[in-house]
Amino acid sequence: MGAFIVWRNGGMVAAVMWIVAVLLGAALTWLVAELDRRAFGYVERADDLIVTHGVFVKRLIVVPYGRMQFVDVTAGLLERWMGIATVRMHTAAAATDATIPGLPSAEAALLRDRLAQKGEERSMGL
Repeated sequence: MGAFIVWRNGGMVAAVMWIVAVLLGAALTWLVAELDRRAFGYVERADDLIVTHGVFVKRLIVVPYGRMQFVDVTAGLLERWMGIATVRMHTAAAATDATIPGLPSAEAALLRDRLAQKGEERSMGL
C-alpha cells in the first residue's frame, strides 16, 4: 500500500527506494531480535540463579534462591504454538525480578520445579 502511494506521487525510483527501506528495516529488526535471543542466558549456581540478557546494554541479574517468592511459567498463544514458554522469578524487590523467555515448555516446567524446590529449601534454612 505504501509503495503504491509513493509510486503514484514520486514515480518508480521513489517506490523502489521505499520498498528497499522497508526490507532493510525488516532485516535490521530480525537481526536485533536474533542477537537478543542469543544474548539470553542463565546459570543455576549453588545459592543463586544468574540471568543475563541484552544486545546494546548487557544486564546481569543475580537472584538468590532464598529471596524468590514464587516462580511461574507463562505461555501466550504464539509461544504455545511454537512450543516455548517463559519462566518468571518474582522477589520482594521488583528490580530483581527476572525472566527467561523462549525455553521449550518441558524445560521451563522442570526449571520452575527446580527453582521452587531450591527456594523452599533456602527459605526454611536447609
